[in-house]
Amino acid sequence: MKKLTGQNRSITSRWRPATQAVRGGTARTNYGETSEALFLTSGYAYDCAGDAAARFAGEQQGMTYSRLQNPTVEMLEQRIALLEGAEACRAMASGMAAMTAALLCQLSAGDHVVAGRAAFGSCRWLTDSLLPRFGITTTIVDARDNDAWKGAIQPNTKLFFFETPANPTLDIVDLEAVCRIAKDAGVTTVVDNAFATPLLQRPMDYGADIVAYSATKMMDGQGRVLAGAVCGTREFIDTTLLAFTRNTGPTLSPFNAWVVLKGLETLDLRIQRQSENALAVAQFLEKRVPRLLYPALKSHPQHDLACKQMSAGGTIMAMYLDGGREQAHALLDALELVDISNNIGDSRSLMTHPCSTTHAGLTAEVRAEMGVEEGMLRLSVGLEDPADIIDDFDRALRTIGL
Repeated sequence: MKKLTGQNRSITSRWRPATQAVRGGTARTNYGETSEALFLTSGYAYDCAGDAAARFAGEQQGMTYSRLQNPTVEMLEQRIALLEGAEACRAMASGMAAMTAALLCQLSAGDHVVAGRAAFGSCRWLTDSLLPRFGITTTIVDARDNDAWKGAIQPNTKLFFFETPANPTLDIVDLEAVCRIAKDAGVTTVVDNAFATPLLQRPMDYGADIVAYSATKMMDGQGRVLAGAVCGTREFIDTTLLAFTRNTGPTLSPFNAWVVLKGLETLDLRIQRQSENALAVAQFLEKRVPRLLYPALKSHPQHDLACKQMSAGGTIMAMYLDGGREQAHALLDALELVDISNNIGDSRSLMTHPCSTTHAGLTAEVRAEMGVEEGMLRLSVGLEDPADIIDDFDRALRTIGL
């Protein structure tokens, strides 16, 4: 069998995102398959011992071991890099593997990190619990306050870490302003873009250095597999990040890579439709619940900034009920169509109570600092008919007296 025949990036980089999501990174064998081939192999054979030595020495191109390279995984990496507008990408076993690797590969004892207050619970565990074990300090700031970022910089500050929109509070970070502050100070920016995906927002267009993803979410989009990705310059991916992942092994399986490749083919269609659905649901819910946060609503305190950075509001919203955990759980239990689940970005509508699930591992004080209250619920809107989602909430809200 011939080696895989890949694409000319000078051509694929000119394609629009919807086309890149379907065809980007595709490489074919001599069989001419239209769907990406699935290479379920852990290792590779060499024609002679000299070839093996040359590959390990970096003197000959080719695969050595699937912890380092795999043809199916490589296709996914090239496709995500194209969508992001990045020079390179490294796929990971999960979103948290991507976040952890993006931080640890470039931090050392004595370094300082500035991180946004609102974040996925496991990301806050990284900054609050894991990094300090290795002598790395963190200052938590309200990521919506540009001056707070500038004021938190210390002589040993190595990077800024934040997500926008933030999970689960939907805080919006001014990408252009914060990335400029970082660059002026010689600080690297690491942005978690899982809520928006590169179809709605490309942080590198605003100056971000590194963009990380949980590809489990919208990129797969159907709740099937775990996956993550880190995008950056070719030098960062091949030198700084690769050395870390080669020796620690947060490797994405070829099968999961293949599933995400299939998910990306419909990403543009799904995220546009789900954003439309989410806006319709949000417009209904903001009239029925005490407080609702969704970037595309004018009631969102950072609506104008969200519209500047994002092409649509995305699929996620947060609602706040006055009755605390008891009322929030009662609403979840009253829903018939929407599933109780801590995942997001699925084709099915999913809802969770962050205080008792995704952010349960954080202290009450940290949750309060983040704006994660007992009466808060996070909703991920799917591909169902929005009228059915609205009907489900209308009935469930009536059940709990709203």
